[in-house]
Amino acid sequence: MEQTLSRQEASEAVQDHGWRFLLGTLRTSVRVSSLAQATGLAADTVEVCGEDADRHLRVDVRPDRVVFTLQSSDRAAVTTRDVELARQISATADRSGLVAEPETGTGAPRSVQLLEIAIDARDIAGIRPFWKAVLGYTDEAGAEGPEDPLVDPVGQGPAVWFQQMDRERPQRNRIHFDICVPHDEAPRRIETALAAGGRLVSATRAPAFWVLADLEGNEACVTTWQGRDG
Repeated sequence: MEQTLSRQEASEAVQDHGWRFLLGTLRTSVRVSSLAQATGLAADTVEVCGEDADRHLRVDVRPDRVVFTLQSSDRAAVTTRDVELARQISATADRSGLVAEPETGTGAPRSVQLLEIAIDARDIAGIRPFWKAVLGYTDEAGAEGPEDPLVDPVGQGPAVWFQQMDRERPQRNRIHFDICVPHDEAPRRIETALAAGGRLVSATRAPAFWVLADLEGNEACVTTWQGRDG
């Protein structure tokens, strides 16, 4: 029977198969040498996933890499079936002489990641309908409340979530980026950002997230799945 997994369970289940858990999904990247090779791998993967492909799998095909994302779309969560499919996809890539990997510490331009936009608000229920309409976004499965996040229905844009403010904070940015990276990529990403002129604003909620800022105080959070259970 298909079971929803915790963050810890999902991460550990795919760690050794070249996948990482990011924001309720499993994600990996496979480097290829041509668009033809990429589409061929994508087709093989869809065949391996069978009738589960439409409900679980999303594929981003490029001439230099294929990025695979797995999630049980009706639950907006990772399940035991997603883990099974991740292992099968890794095996499919291996049979083609390719490697499924999160591209952490490999010299790749960046690791697999997901981007969120966070909007500070005093009246989340009041502003959420505007952002839903102007972005063409929708509710996430199982999260249709007046203060819940919004997602791109075609899976191309970053998720948008709302952070409750208790009072106005003049001269502070009200929108910031959350960059969700593999848990083993976070230290390198933070070190690189600090070396590029950034500063660490807070690490009190690490390893769930670190708050960084540029020279003018504009903030971004580097986030992981860790430190969020319990």
